[in-house]
Amino acid sequence: MTKTNFKGKTALVTGGARGIGHELTSQLVTHGAHVIAVGRNQSDLNKIHAEFGDQVSTYQLDLTHPEEVTQFTQRVTSDHPGLSILINNAGMQVEMDLFTDPYASIAQPVFNEVALNFVAPITLTAQLLPVLRTHRNALIINITTGLAIAPKEASPVYCATKAGLRSFTQSLRYQCQTSAPHIEVSEAIMTLVDTDMTSGRGKRKMSSHDAAVAILKGASAGKPEIWIGKSALLPLLTRISPRLVRRILR
Repeated sequence: MTKTNFKGKTALVTGGARGIGHELTSQLVTHGAHVIAVGRNQSDLNKIHAEFGDQVSTYQLDLTHPEEVTQFTQRVTSDHPGLSILINNAGMQVEMDLFTDPYASIAQPVFNEVALNFVAPITLTAQLLPVLRTHRNALIINITTGLAIAPKEASPVYCATKAGLRSFTQSLRYQCQTSAPHIEVSEAIMTLVDTDMTSGRGKRKMSSHDAAVAILKGASAGKPEIWIGKSALLPLLTRISPRLVRRILR
């Protein structure tokens, strides 16, 4: 794959004002890129704009509403025709027990998880491909997780959406190789990272800063799969003992 230089590029980062997204925004600005930070919370967007000034453009958007996503893509491609990098980072994880939680209590969270983690990246990608393909060395990065390979018991919908996104990313890569080989497609397979989403879950978490650095380092090197932190052990462990991997991540 072609190596990517971020200097002078325009990059869109979903969830770009918090957690890993904030760190991706910060790192991209450091590398000389202009960042389009998308988020649902206007207060967070105001803070990141105050932090980086004109190097960041912010857009408030609820990615769980496909009609809003369509309106946004029309606006952002008009505002930023130089857009050449898309990072589908925004996500949510809801723990649930399908045996004890009444469906009425999980129906909306299930819809939101599927919409945000799976439908939104597909919708954004499909609607932004026309502008991405007009640029040399365009790049799409989709953020997944080791749980896409070996799911955990407590978050069945989250794991399913990330497995779906992993599959979509592979198929997208094939289509780009056929129809637009100058568009690189990378998947960042995350380890457990210290963010608001993982608060109270797990130990020895990777920092958001280190995770963002690793994502961009892998993408700049042209890696189709970027194994972040401890997730780098998964390919080997899966070959040796898939059962062990399932037991560890469960």
